[in-house]
Amino acid sequence: MRRSEPRGPAPPAVASGDPRAEPQWHTLDAKTTAEALGADPTRGLTAETAAERLASGGPNSLAPPPGPSWPSILARQFASALIIVLIVAAAISASIGERADALTILAIVLLNGVLGFVQEWRAERAMAALKSMLSPTTTVRRDGVWISAPAETLVRGDLVRIDTGDRVPADIRLVDVTDLHLDESALTGESLPVAKTSEGVRLDAPLAERESMAWAGTTVVEGRGAGLVVATGPTSQFGRIARLTQDVEDEPTPLQRQLSRLARQLGLASVGVAALVAIVGLVSGLSLLEVFLTGISLAVAVVPEGLPAVVTITLALGLRTMAGRRALLRRLPAAETLGAATVICTDKTGTLTENEMTVREVWLAAGAVEATGAGYDPSGGFVDDRGADAGSRSDLRVALGTGIAAGHASVVQDGGEWRAVGAPTEAALGVAALKAGLEPDERALEREIPFSSDRKRMTVVRTENGVGVAHVKGAPEILFERCTRILDGDVERELTPADRRTLSDATQRLGSAGRRTLALARRRLPEAWHSLGPEDIETDLTLLAIVGILDPPRPEVPEAVARARSAGVTVIMITGDSPATALAIAGDVGIESDTVLTGNETASLDDDALRARLDGRTVFARATPAEKLRIVELLQERGEVVGMTGDGVNDAPALRQADVGIAMGIRGTDVAREAAEIVITDDNFASIVGAVEEGRRQYDNIRKFTRYLLSSNAGEVVAILGNLLLGGPLILLPVQILWMNLVTDGVTALALGLEPAERGIMDRPPRSPRAHILDRHGAGSIVALGVYMGIATILLYRVYGGGAAGGATVAQTLAFTAIVLFEKMNVFNFRSLEAPLNETGWFTNPRLLIAWAAMIGLQVCAVYVPFLQNALHTVPLRALDWLVIAGLAVPIFVVPETIKRVVWRQRTT
Repeated sequence: MRRSEPRGPAPPAVASGDPRAEPQWHTLDAKTTAEALGADPTRGLTAETAAERLASGGPNSLAPPPGPSWPSILARQFASALIIVLIVAAAISASIGERADALTILAIVLLNGVLGFVQEWRAERAMAALKSMLSPTTTVRRDGVWISAPAETLVRGDLVRIDTGDRVPADIRLVDVTDLHLDESALTGESLPVAKTSEGVRLDAPLAERESMAWAGTTVVEGRGAGLVVATGPTSQFGRIARLTQDVEDEPTPLQRQLSRLARQLGLASVGVAALVAIVGLVSGLSLLEVFLTGISLAVAVVPEGLPAVVTITLALGLRTMAGRRALLRRLPAAETLGAATVICTDKTGTLTENEMTVREVWLAAGAVEATGAGYDPSGGFVDDRGADAGSRSDLRVALGTGIAAGHASVVQDGGEWRAVGAPTEAALGVAALKAGLEPDERALEREIPFSSDRKRMTVVRTENGVGVAHVKGAPEILFERCTRILDGDVERELTPADRRTLSDATQRLGSAGRRTLALARRRLPEAWHSLGPEDIETDLTLLAIVGILDPPRPEVPEAVARARSAGVTVIMITGDSPATALAIAGDVGIESDTVLTGNETASLDDDALRARLDGRTVFARATPAEKLRIVELLQERGEVVGMTGDGVNDAPALRQADVGIAMGIRGTDVAREAAEIVITDDNFASIVGAVEEGRRQYDNIRKFTRYLLSSNAGEVVAILGNLLLGGPLILLPVQILWMNLVTDGVTALALGLEPAERGIMDRPPRSPRAHILDRHGAGSIVALGVYMGIATILLYRVYGGGAAGGATVAQTLAFTAIVLFEKMNVFNFRSLEAPLNETGWFTNPRLLIAWAAMIGLQVCAVYVPFLQNALHTVPLRALDWLVIAGLAVPIFVVPETIKRVVWRQRTT
């Protein structure tokens, strides 16, 4: 796929419009923002002003993209060069009175078109889901009164209120927040909820660090807030991504380009052969009608009429195989394209990782412990550095008790799956407590001092045996300053300078491993604590633990990455998460990366410098949608076939731009799924690698049956043209050629398309995007087999045509039957293009054996069943005739198979 406008580094994201004209909203204070918007930060807009702005600025919604109509999708199915050649052949056949031939060709063309149309009808509706990402209703202040209004009626300057569980309805500059945390993973890739503030932030802050902004389509995890709308609909960050995705235009897949090239070559060949026959026929004294009929016969023989249908049906049957591998295809060629992938660009959150925050390590003064298990499933426990069970340690239980006391989140089991209710970080602490055998804290909550980005800590006071206990969690560097004591085993002791150095080293070690660090502390309060302020309560604390939290990798991903590497596929991580976390996860899953580039660093590189970093050894963090899109484009410019995985709206432009987009089915947004060609139903990176293998199998089989059909057609051309050059009549009638090409060869080729994957298919490098379906070796085998089959057919025709066996009609029936049986023997040469059958197995594809027997039986019917005799101009043959044909057919398989065995033995030894 390609974009329709020039590419380049994106300008700094702004609320809307020209970045030089629009204020940088995230940098302004609330008063300046209100003045710039002409709004009242306490009373909101008047209803009259809102109506005027709605009329001039349009609704807060995303217009559906100008997608193609169903007639245009249907017409696209008939736009390939091969289909056009067949339509021309049908028209010519009809013009000379061969209506049966014309109808047969048109039937196969229509079948191919209908199959393709059914699969692609929904593929072009990639942006329809974006509209549903905005909340249907929202709370807005108009004329000094809070009212509920449709989200699409919001305008710039509106004062909007958001609360826990709400989806943010527009881009909002926050003016009032209370413990507000937003889940922005679908937009930025940030795996943790982002704490928000009403204070302005620095000008060059990336999107994920603009804490003063709430973005349309993100979700309130906890807390509440209010803010002024600064961008709606198309001008919001979601709208900017929508425009990026709309700008991407479809391009043909590698298979479609190769088949189009083959069709053009076959079309030229058919015209050339027909012209040659016309010249030879006229010189030989044939009538104009005979010359025309012969030319059409050869043109039909050159073009394998069954090829488009066999390709389409093979890909359609592959849908079921892919579904069994938990991959749903939205366009037929997508699997084959993925099989050709040389690079897979993958998101991290939810794709390589579980997207479930998990406590991985708890640092304690008496010795750190590691947590087992992953995600929100409470199964697992704790082990110390010697591997011994540490779940019963008192210091660990005290620390985790404070962890659940200082929060409100929980985990619930829904349909066999565990999910978090509340902030993911608090849920992770709750799961860790459950692993240690602790129950949720039911003690009375006396007071709560909420988290803020300035304070970077949260305190909950609960009553314990009649005494108030302050449970505190927050950033380690903040809590360390407020702690005077430390829990060391079962004893609380004074915190020494050496302890502080140890705490700093432990925090740095956890952070360098990609862990998000959180310190836990507590304090038993004096009896008169109710009169104390927050600063007085949150002092003289006892440090309990430092917790390392991580969104863990999926357990099957390292093996999948290794399989991709053995298949010659480079894996590049492009994520919106922090650099340290991205690099740590890359190491955990086996992506051999040694450097990390942030979004700002990536944007500062020119194209040449960025290309040099696209070798798989660089992780891209804090990447914006425009930067992901740019990376995919640069890879495509240097000839890579790019697969892009993702689950968020921030991935949608790159998913659509890539040669094949792969969206996550469980955690993926509607936008990501609609922008992709493949949806992985279990969100498992290993399923992507399985889909690569299936794509390679499909392409291998397309090569096999394409060569089989072309070699069979070559035999027909040699037979017709050779007999004509020898002064004989038309050896095969057009209807007989169509019977072979569309019926007997087509069914056998379709069964050949069901061959299982060959051994070692994932141990070879990806094929070159410029590789041909028909290489020099393939062309040579086609010519050799075609010449033998053609000469043997001519020999039979001429021997029987002049002898006492029955004359021209018998000879033509014999030639017709012989070439059908020759082609059936020929199919076994293409079950593997290199390995002999004793390596691949005679019975690994029983459908081919069934089809082979059925088509020979059908040919027997063509010779002996009266109505088929009339349609195909045949007469009965003797048993001896069949034996003669069988004797000539045996070398078609024996000779190539012998050559394969010799070459294979030399190669393997």
